[in-house]
Amino acid sequence: MAQKERSQRDNWQNREERDNSIIDRIVSINRVSTALPGGRRFAFSVLVVVGDTKSKAGFAHSTAREVPEAVRKATEAAKRNMVSISLLDGRTLHHDGLGRHGAGKVLIRSAMPGTGVIAGGAIRAVCEVLGVHDIVAKSIGSSNPHNVVRATFKALRSQSHPRDIANRRGIKHSLLQARRVVSSKSKVSSNHGEDK
Repeated sequence: MAQKERSQRDNWQNREERDNSIIDRIVSINRVSTALPGGRRFAFSVLVVVGDTKSKAGFAHSTAREVPEAVRKATEAAKRNMVSISLLDGRTLHHDGLGRHGAGKVLIRSAMPGTGVIAGGAIRAVCEVLGVHDIVAKSIGSSNPHNVVRATFKALRSQSHPRDIANRRGIKHSLLQARRVVSSKSKVSSNHGEDK
């Protein structure tokens, strides 16, 4: 009996240690109502993103009569729904990506070291909990935070490590090259530097 209690206590401590490394961000809080025969009943709807800042993140939506209860429920659900995202050097993306959900589109691009998180609102919250330090992101279309968060996660899940892509294609990893559209400004400046 004592051994069982000890193992339960150890499991609880491990869960607390695991939860301590997880951070959460509230993306949106809305007041919602349900029409009942006696009148309307109000509640609060919360969208939360959680992550360990080491390439794992999740999101969830919950509703409760009080805000703290809704946040707690959403946070617990988001922890259960965490997914692992492949990151380059633990700071940025391997390649550009586009995610769509409903009328919302999110374009995410990898960035050079020192760029920072150039993103707004819901996308910034996802990047913070995921541990992305250098990214450029743009939300196109719907600004509904639910659509934006889901589109962001779809874009992030499309990330593949170059090694995995090379294995799928049956070629050497060294033969795989990243492609990116180069703007005419950078071409002009690079040509100008060669003339000197």
